[in-house]
Amino acid sequence: TYLPVEQATGRINMEDLKNAIREDTILVSIMAVNNEIGTLQPLKEIGELCRDRKIIFHTDAAQMLGKMPIDVDDLKIDLMSMSGHKVYGPKGVGALYVRRRPRVRLEPIFSGGGQERGLRSGTLPHFLCVGFGAACALAKKEMPYDEEWIKYLSNKLQKGIEEQIPEVVRNGDPKYNFPGCLNYSFAYVEGESLLMALKNIAVSSGSACTSASLEPSYVLRALGVDDELAHSSLRFGISRFTSEEEVDFVLELLGQHVGRLREMSPLWEMVQEGIDLKSIQWTQDAAHGHHH
Repeated sequence: TYLPVEQATGRINMEDLKNAIREDTILVSIMAVNNEIGTLQPLKEIGELCRDRKIIFHTDAAQMLGKMPIDVDDLKIDLMSMSGHKVYGPKGVGALYVRRRPRVRLEPIFSGGGQERGLRSGTLPHFLCVGFGAACALAKKEMPYDEEWIKYLSNKLQKGIEEQIPEVVRNGDPKYNFPGCLNYSFAYVEGESLLMALKNIAVSSGSACTSASLEPSYVLRALGVDDELAHSSLRFGISRFTSEEEVDFVLELLGQHVGRLREMSPLWEMVQEGIDLKSIQWTQDAAHGHHH
């Protein structure tokens, strides 16, 4: 069963989860923080419900690990996946937390030399494991500083975008989120063109996993963002290494280019003249030309 998410915020609704649980449900798997819009799920409530119903609770914490505190006992998490390169560690290494009590029993996906207690056979790349461990230790030590810094830059970027550019929408949950991931739709601008205009800046439309297709992001679609706006959205990532100058530079470029690109859009012109686009009857030809 796939759970829907609440429109606009992208959080799951606890009632939906309760209703989706059946007699034979053995596992609930929920992403902790979404990688496109930064929405944080109600992990504690989900954990309580699962423990209560004796169901295993798995969360994909790749985007949360090292950026926000996670207490697996407090959140009653039974299984948690983590990824090295999301905590500034090496690429190509991940980890799975498996609860001992109450014990979670797992079957290996394939058999072999029986490494990692028989759960995942194959020789381990020690240097990657050590690098991942060191990155986690650093992340824990730096977390209070990182959290504050990222929040500060995130607020600056948000304020800058919302104050200087009209008709922008932030996608995601304004309250429950990881501030280092901001997703904005710039109405009447094609996301691709804005991406090209910001060519010196590593922003993205969609995620690396799906950016090869021109389909609008399924994450935004699930939020109920219409295709036009989904196509004009960009994701900004802020990390412990982002500087204030970089944020200022992005704001300056956005200010220049969003305006410039909108001036090329006939729709923007109509909106400026006060025409309600929803009231227009597009004829087949016009609509056709408009899409290509």
